[in-house]
Amino acid sequence: MNKLIYEEDTYKIIGICMEAHNELAKGFNELVYTDALEIELIDNNISCSRESKFDISYKRKYATT
Repeated sequence: MNKLIYEEDTYKIIGICMEAHNELAKGFNELVYTDALEIELIDNNISCSRESKFDISYKRKYATT
């Protein structure tokens, strides 16, 4: 198995995701989980941005998302 480059950060973010999931459980739409995750990240002093646009190449076609 490959070693993670940012192992400590990776485990912290996974833990934050699990916290949001455990608090809400299942049954909500994606937007609710996104809001909860944003709150958890901010509470843990991790900067984030939502719905950022970026260019991608897929099957030799380009798009901006």
